[in-house]
Amino acid sequence: MAPSAPPLDVDIEGQNDDTLDAVELSNVRDLDLGRLASLTRTLSVRSASQAHVGLDEEDFKLERVLRTRLRAEAQDGIKPRAFGVAFSDLTVIGEDMGATQLTTIGEILMAPFRFSEKFRSGRGRKYRNLIQHFNGVVRKGEMLLVLGRPGAGCSTLLRTIAGEVGGYKSVEGMLSYDGVDQKTMKQKFKGDVLYSSEVDEHFPTLNVDQTLSFAADVKAPRVRAGGVSREEYVKDVRDILATVFGLTHTYHTPVGNDYIRGVSGGERKRVSLAEVMAGRANLVSWDNSTRGLDASTALEYTETLRAVTNLLENTAIVAIYQAGENIYKLFDKVTVIYSGRQVYFGPVDKGKEYFENMGYYCPPRQTTAEFLTSVTDPAGRFVKQGYEKTVPKTALEFEAYWQASPEFQECIREVEAYNSEVQGGETLKYLEESAKQERPKHSTSKNSPYTLSFFMQFKILLRRGFQRQKGDRAYLFTSVFASVVQSLIIGSLFYNISDTYAGVFSRGGVLFFSLLFFTLNSLAEMAIQYPQRAIVHKQKRFAFYHPAAEALAFMISTIPIKLVSMTVFCIVLYFLANLNRKAGQFFIFYLFVNLTSFTMNAFFQMISSFSPSLALANSVAGLFLMVIFIYAGYLIPRPLMKVWFGWLSRVNPLAFGFEALMGSEFHGRKMDCTSYLIPQGGAYDDISTDYKVCAGTGSQPTLSYIYGDNYITDSFEYKFTHVWRNFGIIIGFMFFFIAMYMLGTEWSRLSGNEADVLIFRRGHVPVDTEAIALQKQKDAEKARQDALAGPEGESSSSSTSDEKANPEYDAIGKVPSRVNSSLRMSEIFSWQHVNYNVILDDGEDRRLLCDVQGYTKPGTLTALMGESGAGKTTLLNTLAQRINVGVITGDMFVDGKPLNSGFKRRTGYVQQQDLHVAESTVREALRFAALLRQPNNVPVSEKYEYVETVIEMLGMESYAEAVVGRPGQGLNVEQRKKLSIGVELASRPSLLLFLDEPTSGLDSQSAWAIVQLLRRLANAGQSILCTIHQPSATLFEQFDKLLLLRKGGQTVYFGDIGENSSTLINYFETQGAPKCGEDENPAEYILNCIGAGATASTDRNWYDVWVASPNFEQVTREVNELHAELSQLPARTLGEEFTGRFAVPWTTQVRAVCIRTYQQYWREPSYILAKFSLYIMAGLFVGFSFWDSKFTIAGVSNLLFGVFLSVIIGVPLMNQMQPRAIEIRELYEVREAASNTYHWSCMMIGLLVSEIPYNVTFATIFYNCYYWPIHYFRSTERAGYYYFVYILYTIFWTSLGLAITTFVPDAATANIATSLLVSMILSFSGIFQPFSSIPHFWKFMYRISPITYFVQSLLGNVLHDGEVTCKDTEFNIFSPPPSMTCYEYAQDYVDVAGGYINNPNATADCQFCKWSVADQYLELVSINFDQRWRNVGFICVYLLFNVTFIFAGFYVFRIAHWSMPKFGGKKEKKIEKKTEDEEST
Repeated sequence: MAPSAPPLDVDIEGQNDDTLDAVELSNVRDLDLGRLASLTRTLSVRSASQAHVGLDEEDFKLERVLRTRLRAEAQDGIKPRAFGVAFSDLTVIGEDMGATQLTTIGEILMAPFRFSEKFRSGRGRKYRNLIQHFNGVVRKGEMLLVLGRPGAGCSTLLRTIAGEVGGYKSVEGMLSYDGVDQKTMKQKFKGDVLYSSEVDEHFPTLNVDQTLSFAADVKAPRVRAGGVSREEYVKDVRDILATVFGLTHTYHTPVGNDYIRGVSGGERKRVSLAEVMAGRANLVSWDNSTRGLDASTALEYTETLRAVTNLLENTAIVAIYQAGENIYKLFDKVTVIYSGRQVYFGPVDKGKEYFENMGYYCPPRQTTAEFLTSVTDPAGRFVKQGYEKTVPKTALEFEAYWQASPEFQECIREVEAYNSEVQGGETLKYLEESAKQERPKHSTSKNSPYTLSFFMQFKILLRRGFQRQKGDRAYLFTSVFASVVQSLIIGSLFYNISDTYAGVFSRGGVLFFSLLFFTLNSLAEMAIQYPQRAIVHKQKRFAFYHPAAEALAFMISTIPIKLVSMTVFCIVLYFLANLNRKAGQFFIFYLFVNLTSFTMNAFFQMISSFSPSLALANSVAGLFLMVIFIYAGYLIPRPLMKVWFGWLSRVNPLAFGFEALMGSEFHGRKMDCTSYLIPQGGAYDDISTDYKVCAGTGSQPTLSYIYGDNYITDSFEYKFTHVWRNFGIIIGFMFFFIAMYMLGTEWSRLSGNEADVLIFRRGHVPVDTEAIALQKQKDAEKARQDALAGPEGESSSSSTSDEKANPEYDAIGKVPSRVNSSLRMSEIFSWQHVNYNVILDDGEDRRLLCDVQGYTKPGTLTALMGESGAGKTTLLNTLAQRINVGVITGDMFVDGKPLNSGFKRRTGYVQQQDLHVAESTVREALRFAALLRQPNNVPVSEKYEYVETVIEMLGMESYAEAVVGRPGQGLNVEQRKKLSIGVELASRPSLLLFLDEPTSGLDSQSAWAIVQLLRRLANAGQSILCTIHQPSATLFEQFDKLLLLRKGGQTVYFGDIGENSSTLINYFETQGAPKCGEDENPAEYILNCIGAGATASTDRNWYDVWVASPNFEQVTREVNELHAELSQLPARTLGEEFTGRFAVPWTTQVRAVCIRTYQQYWREPSYILAKFSLYIMAGLFVGFSFWDSKFTIAGVSNLLFGVFLSVIIGVPLMNQMQPRAIEIRELYEVREAASNTYHWSCMMIGLLVSEIPYNVTFATIFYNCYYWPIHYFRSTERAGYYYFVYILYTIFWTSLGLAITTFVPDAATANIATSLLVSMILSFSGIFQPFSSIPHFWKFMYRISPITYFVQSLLGNVLHDGEVTCKDTEFNIFSPPPSMTCYEYAQDYVDVAGGYINNPNATADCQFCKWSVADQYLELVSINFDQRWRNVGFICVYLLFNVTFIFAGFYVFRIAHWSMPKFGGKKEKKIEKKTEDEEST
């Protein structure tokens, strides 16, 4: 928080903050961190007005010690920095996009026919007030609680106060920070005003230690109290934050994310909070920052904020959706928002009274925060008797009531008084002086908001870059492996190239391939940048560093591993291929391969930095890849380039690199040409060389050798003297690309300020979303008033009470009676002695679950609770049979019988992460689950009818036709959570429903609605086991039983909760726990008792207490009795529909998955358009680059390389396809595979049948853009055959790209693997090295390379029977002996060798063309036109192989579990270890 010392009359607890206070850290290191955490808790329960009074004697002594240290800090001249915020008539205007229409491929195709419709709807953007007329002041040292329903405007207010207003049209009204305007504050002190979102965004491969240390390092001030070193400061900040948030045990555990295993969800949230605090901001807007935290940790977090604001006079604006009473009391002020309108702002202790005086009733045991939020929810509020007609009902009425109230006038007076007290000029001057102390002395800009200089940022980021490289071992290994393997293969393929003219083609090929391979690798690396964008953007907002510094640091951090790869590559390739074995030439080769590789890497990273999506980046990069390859000078030498595109070789860094390599390699060479003399053989061998010429470019009459310099000059217009000129040019390119990459990264923006926008299918977009919302409010209000029972509207608290007696039930919506019977169950699920162990990387055998037992009965709702990391999710996964790592022991029974194969089919599991197919609508997602997971004997119409019932139960009618979308563009948090529950309900679990934190991230009313639904399902006969965080007292009492865990997966309690939680509370009180207060939340009480929380502790081991208690004996007896009694009953016979792994036949699965996958592609036009753009632009570019290629010597080469480029386009297309395929695969593996929704083969078939139609269609367009401009043969047979083979090639690369995704972990690794495989099969295809020149050992690779047969088919088709006519520059000129014509002298040679003499009657300067028909060239490269249909047969075999590998590879690498056989010892079920944390995601 603040970078300077707090006032001198404060307590030691301030040192427990994020160490923003400039406390003498050398002394802080000597404090016991456990004691420090305890002291923080002491002070943190006091409000700002009480912060400096009431300390006991022990605290006073410690405070005195701290004051001494703080005085020492003051003596160092460190100035504190703190400020408040005031706003008056604050209004934020943004785009009105409550609902919009889904854009699909069909919409784009029909757009020309709907122009008038588009014109009418797009005349102007609609704007609305997101929040309006807000007033208030939060003084330094105060905490403001922001309450409101999702979508009310809480995030908008928090973003606006923090200055994150880039996504809004305008901000009106007054907003200042102690008199300093927002523009100045964000320009000069951006890092002092932060917005912390609820989303946890971290580099998943970095561990917790690295993440926190980095945050502390980039915000370490220049002047540090006590003169401690930077390293000591960083270590202290890290340790203090880790202690406060209970993260010390996770130092060496990766942070992880939804797909990469790491710390638990709650621990990841704590890492996010600690990171923000390490940023030392003075004002932070915390948006739903307790999401995913258990009640005790959420309270501790708020207490930490309280201590920070008290001691450092920081300002906290906090939005919390489920705030307990203890959390609420820690705040100074509260504001309530209703549909973008402020309806209250004032002290927290007057908020409840304000709304009660308004006429609303607060039910017993409802927390104040819940009550204040509920009054803005028509379905959740109660009106006092007699106030029904006078109480405000709509947001507008609430606002009018507020603005007419005395409390509003008091708020206005306080704002005015605050503004009169502060002086903006003085505040700004003081802030600048304080900032000057912590920032570099010689900063490039005195207004820079960053704590460190650009160089220091770069230095720290470079260290993090190396840490990221180390963490991503799969990619690291793959890139090095690819380089080593490719160098061995290419070096041996071009082994010992001849020094004669015979090696000219191979020598040029190996040099070009050296650049080609690393260019393809650079293209593959683009996929790395996109996952990190959100993280870099967040840390830019935090003023941690310039994104440009991150871009430069990450690029340089990859250099060492690239140098290793390229060094091995260059050494192996250079000497195996017998390139110019001189030290100077080798180091020139090594230098330019490295330099060109780094330049091309910067080029592609530059493209990605300016591209909003990976699909677009791959499309643009694919087109540029064509440009780079064509105009590098190898495929089309400069003399032969078309005039309209020839300039591209002058702006192509690869062209300058290739010229340097060729110039160095051929300089000084004298290549023997004896074997290529014309004429030769027979009688010609006795004729003097004066009458012969070498049949090679650069030859001179009468000479039997060719100078290398002449060869490169005549063929390519290259000169050795250009080598170092080119070095400077490439350096210039590299620095330019790096600079543009840095600028693109610095300027890139992520949209994140917009509210959630519902996206509907055509024909389902609401006409007026505001009117519909208003009508829903009125309907809900009417339903609530009709449901009120009794004058006070009191509700029953018993979790087993009759619903009719509780008016709160009826406002949510009932479980329709028609489905009650289908939910009723009779089987009991029980477990006993469940243990779970994993082996960590360091060899430690860690127990995550310890001797857990319990049961669930039909009609009961059981809560599973515990602090973060206690093993809740682990136990849930274990019971649901979703664990595939570690060792599990113990017993699990259904009706006393061991679990059978139908168990997973008969249970539902709602995951904590709301992962869904973004392109599906709500109704489609539910229908998909119902179709594939309900038994096959249920008619489809009945399944779909049940889906409508689920939609009705969950209240999703209004957005049933909206697509799920992605955060910000689709369903909001509550709607996604409802969909997650709905998907499992749609499967009709007949035994048990598991839910993992179904209320996490929801506001109190939404959480209440979800738990009410679970309560109704349980009352209807469903058996439910549910983990839950932060339950209020009323919500907690809806559960029947509780299973409470402590760290280590140890049971602390299992049994009934009882009415008003009496049974549970009685147990703890009788076991020596403090007495539970009358107004205390039982959920928070029990967690406090067992010492849950980051810094909490207890004086006893509650696991031992439980094991020694009569309750434990009773539970054990009950479980044993259940097992004994139920095991004697006849085994329940399950129908065939429950005995199989899947509910429906495989054919049904395939059909449903294919339809859904096709919909995903149809509804993602950006991906399809990027693919289309690459195809058509690349086709036109290649076609016009080789425009009207004649059958000349050069023209034949052009036709060959035209075929090559039509093949190489598959690389960027595969790179474009693989991230999407991996995204679909990850969703399947994380959610759908575990629920046995469908067989994995259906997913792969769905990807194939969805990709191939688009690729075939676009390949047809590419063919027409490319084939005809080049002027290939235009006969129906030739053109049709080429098209047919090219379509087969399109299917080939599609299947190859999908096959690669089966054995790689992520998109970046997939791209590298693609580069390696494609480079390898291209190198053996005869394009770069003719079959006759391939070493004997590798000739089998030529025969098994699939590209061989594509090249043979395509090239043979376009060259066969082509009559070659040499251009004047292509003739070999020689003179016949005296008295002989050219015909008389050379005709015998022509008859044998082929070709023709252009001037047979001449007696001098005979013009010999070495080919008369293109078949002569085909013969040289071992292509036989008559084998074209044989080649098609081989191609079909390769297609079959690819498809087979797709399925076999997926099974081998992603389904099967392999382990080394063990000999001797006891056989046990052990699963390979893949995780390191109790509740890994």
